[in-house]
Amino acid sequence: MRKSIMLIAAAMFAGTFALQAAKPKVIAHRGYWNTEGASQNSIRSLVKADSIGCYASEFDVWMTPDNVIFVNHDPTINGVEIQRTPAAEVRKQKLSNGENIPTLEEYLKTAQGLKTRLVLELKTHDSRAREKEAVKKTVEMVKKFGLEDRTDYIVFSKDAFKQYVKAAPKGAKVYFLNGDYVPCQIKFAKGAGIDYSLKVMKKHPEWIKECHDKGLEVNVWTVNEPEDMKWCIEHGVDYITTNEPERLQQMLK
Repeated sequence: MRKSIMLIAAAMFAGTFALQAAKPKVIAHRGYWNTEGASQNSIRSLVKADSIGCYASEFDVWMTPDNVIFVNHDPTINGVEIQRTPAAEVRKQKLSNGENIPTLEEYLKTAQGLKTRLVLELKTHDSRAREKEAVKKTVEMVKKFGLEDRTDYIVFSKDAFKQYVKAAPKGAKVYFLNGDYVPCQIKFAKGAGIDYSLKVMKKHPEWIKECHDKGLEVNVWTVNEPEDMKWCIEHGVDYITTNEPERLQQMLK
């Protein structure tokens, strides 16, 4: 009931933005998990994001000690720490919707049959060496499934950001998440743009124009309330990452 009311409210806002020259693109945060049968970072959430026409589906990855990449937001699942646990044990863990935690290989194999873009977030690992290996593994895996032109990369780690800029295939976009690089630093580092929290962007709205003037893009996360969606749209950001993709889609109609 509450979701229906919020969708109606979002639709009421929509007319305000009818004259917008360029509308932000919708990115489903950890997939479209806020719907029946799905769970954060599940295969189902990826498929659901694709089914409603999201521009992209964001997801998070961790690497085990034996170098297997799993899709999960938190460093642990059911008390099992992914970075410190062999893949065979991690693989036994279940998501809240009953799926096994997916490997990156399983996730990308599913994505091959879909249209939505992928936004891969590498979580900050224990050491630079592990992050470097994880960057290498993720880029290789994306290439293996032929998804180079549909996959972008986002990171909080400055080291991993630099590694992805070097390792990502031509045309792939790499964005920085941490919120402490100004646009000129992103440009100098050859990143595609900033991918900052709503809190950071409301503190520094001038960065939106600065980015655009430098040929950089702006994504804002995680934007769930209609008034915050409205703010992002009015300020001309390029992408909005949200747990409520249908609500945002209604507003953008």
